[in-house]
Amino acid sequence: MADSKRDYYEVLGVGKDATEDEIKKAYRQKAKQYHPDLNPGDKTAEAKFKEANEAYEVLSDATKKARYDQFGHAGVDPNYGAGGGGGFGGFGGVDIDLGDILGSFFGGGFGGARHANPNAPRRGEDIQERVTISFEEAAKGCKRTVEVQRIEVCSECGGNGAATGTSPKTCPECNGKGQVASQQRTPFGVISTSKTCPKCGGRGRIVENPCPKCRGGGRVSRRTKIEINIPAGIDDRQILNVRGEGHKGANGGPAGDLHVAVFVRPHPFFERDGFDVWCDITVSFAQAALGASLMIPTLDGKVKWELPAGTQPGEVFMLKGRGIQNLNGKSKGNQLVRIAVEVPKKLSDRQCELIKQLDSELGGSSSEYTAPPDDSDDRRGGFFGKKKKQ
Repeated sequence: MADSKRDYYEVLGVGKDATEDEIKKAYRQKAKQYHPDLNPGDKTAEAKFKEANEAYEVLSDATKKARYDQFGHAGVDPNYGAGGGGGFGGFGGVDIDLGDILGSFFGGGFGGARHANPNAPRRGEDIQERVTISFEEAAKGCKRTVEVQRIEVCSECGGNGAATGTSPKTCPECNGKGQVASQQRTPFGVISTSKTCPKCGGRGRIVENPCPKCRGGGRVSRRTKIEINIPAGIDDRQILNVRGEGHKGANGGPAGDLHVAVFVRPHPFFERDGFDVWCDITVSFAQAALGASLMIPTLDGKVKWELPAGTQPGEVFMLKGRGIQNLNGKSKGNQLVRIAVEVPKKLSDRQCELIKQLDSELGGSSSEYTAPPDDSDDRRGGFFGKKKKQ
């Protein structure tokens, strides 16, 4: 039950006044703490990781966050407002025309300018939705199913609004035009205008035996599941346009489109930079000085990599082709590995003495430090250089 869930702010450890950046930072910390790769076989950590994902998906969306703040978990439940959450709960097959509304206020003056065929095909309106996916899914592509409240052609009558075995008839009042002439006597003479036909409501036709499913409107509101393909390489907040999956058109008109905003959850280890991926790897002083064989996490799993001897703190190495696939091609970006050297905080007397001996043999002094010339380390200006993430 929704009531048994923990408060989303409590899950991420932030207050209700937390900013978007604070929520994102808190999520990254929780995701790293409970990530399955760091807690293999730990069901409790796995549950907390899923809980953090669920909390971030709600609190990172301004609309969902507002509903959650007002109604709690019920406000973001998938079934919340299912009876009309899409804005069409009161749809009963009746088309509302702006010209008709204005005409009722201005005596048909606005309606008189509209002579378009009331039964001409009309394109359906677009629908906006959003999905949240993981960093890996954005890099490799995935499928998602979105549920929308959509206006569709009535399956019972095929869209004509008439009950089975019957058909609409041309309105005898306006002869199918949807407009009737009206004359008004004024101090300036007789003025002729057009107004919406009162008999057919501007439709140009009359349904004497309405379809029981759509009540004569020809269209119904229905909740529909749509599967979408999210391409590899898509970035956070990009929009996917799915043609023909919006509201269905009227009178045989084309359907609108479905616009899906894709939100990407931040990753606890990786950070995206275009189609490149950055990650920080911490090594010991001995590994940096002597070199070491390391298992580096990548989007394709861990790979064995040789850390060269004499690696300096902050140095960046490149794993070619280990980044994100180009959205418009088959090429991939690179993975950039930034090295951090861990300095031990607590040393025994013997360890301190050994470090002093090493420092002495290297020609240094453990108590004094003189900065080397700017060009003393030519090795760092090579292929990888001193490149830092901008």
